[in-house]
Amino acid sequence: MEILGLLSDGVMVSLMPINVMLILIGVTLGLFIGAMPGLGSVNGVAILLPITFLVPPNSAIIFLAAIYYGAMYGGAISSITLGIPGASTAVATTFDGRPLALSGRASLALVTAALASFIGGTISNVLFTVFAPLLATVALIFGPPEIFALMLLAFATFVGLGGDDIPKTIFSICLGLVFAAVGFDEISGAPRLILFDINGFLHGINFLVLAIGVYGIGEMIWTIENTRGEITTTEAKMSLKGIVRDSKEGMRRGWKGTMIGSFLGFFVGILPAAGATPGSLMSYGVAKLVAKNPKEFGKGHPGGVAAPEAANNSASTGSMLPMLTLGIPGSPTTAILLGGMVIWGLTPGPRLFTEQPDFVWGLIGSFYISNVFALLVNLAFIPLFIWMLRMPFTVLAPLIFVLSVVGGYAATQDMHDVWLMLVFGFGAFFLRKLDYPLAPAVLAIVLGPIAEPTLRQSLLLSSGDASIFLTRPIAGPITVIAIILILLPVIKAVVTRMRGSRENAA
Repeated sequence: MEILGLLSDGVMVSLMPINVMLILIGVTLGLFIGAMPGLGSVNGVAILLPITFLVPPNSAIIFLAAIYYGAMYGGAISSITLGIPGASTAVATTFDGRPLALSGRASLALVTAALASFIGGTISNVLFTVFAPLLATVALIFGPPEIFALMLLAFATFVGLGGDDIPKTIFSICLGLVFAAVGFDEISGAPRLILFDINGFLHGINFLVLAIGVYGIGEMIWTIENTRGEITTTEAKMSLKGIVRDSKEGMRRGWKGTMIGSFLGFFVGILPAAGATPGSLMSYGVAKLVAKNPKEFGKGHPGGVAAPEAANNSASTGSMLPMLTLGIPGSPTTAILLGGMVIWGLTPGPRLFTEQPDFVWGLIGSFYISNVFALLVNLAFIPLFIWMLRMPFTVLAPLIFVLSVVGGYAATQDMHDVWLMLVFGFGAFFLRKLDYPLAPAVLAIVLGPIAEPTLRQSLLLSSGDASIFLTRPIAGPITVIAIILILLPVIKAVVTRMRGSRENAA
């Protein structure tokens, strides 16, 4: 009851006229910032941070948090309508969102993304409100072995993402891990895989550059190849009755992915080493793994949109938890928010809840209000997003190319990344022609920079003894589950072969 009373006071603070106005402006700006390739919540919050010095600290952090919320919603827009991830957190949405749009069901994809985001945000808000101190303690327990075990569990879902061709899936994973290793070694500081001594590789391969190349340029080339240069438009219709129908279908077919993304995304989000991008990708993999018909994923399944969208919104709230309770940012965006709080004279940590209750609970209350506003704004702009799909592909193709180049350059302001993006686009096209799965490579390059240092740190802690992943109380069960999932396809293949042999003998 005490928590409900504090939350009620926080909601009243967030409903003050100035805060309501800032929340509405924030989620609207965030929606379009998230939809623009190369921007995303990090850049959006950083760019707009100076403006917040014109308002009180409470209102300032509420405004920036609203931008963060809106950007999580907005990332799905360009992923679905153009096949270009608006941010790294929306890459997994492209896997099924774009096929749905190409088949004339963009409304289903957009509505499912909005509803899953809302549900994920709501569940994470409740978890944040009730379990904040406990979950902060759990996050502290996770050391390198536990984080590596979690990454291993994510890798275990890759085989399911790659389809039936396990050798091609393994090749795709290895390719992604090689890309993830480019740049300076995080532990020794030595440069690795610097091709032709090109200085641009020293800062590694930016994930957003790879994602835009693979799913922006690569998708455009693939569409041109399949249409043979003919003028094409994507069928896209929009009506109130259609939104209601799509809402029912999206939740009926995507409820399982929504639940997985909501809880898994929040849990991954509170880990400082992870964030919304790994959370969304892992949720997609788990949703496909437990689906009745996993082969439908990647071809336009609402569950493939619901899982990552619920996860990235849930993770965005989860990443706020270590920032407020421990002073440890859970994501790059919350790192900027943490800097803003320090500038405003607020010291994050356990005492913040007792010394600044109005600020903390006002911010928590704004999470609920921002979530509702973001859903309404998103649904209100769906007709605009649908209209974009009615443009002929001869207009869309140059637009996709320009947005991809701008997004690739905006990430690091380096022309090296623009050329690299084009190489990834053509490379993805040829891999797709040869039926190599792209999703495992994309997932590997996200999780590789997290998995490698935690593996090496764990082995340093144990003096090279790999049993550390099995003997620790949290890492052990996670590692065992991951090993079982990795061996599951092999076991299934053996059982299927034995049954076939018996039938032939009979």
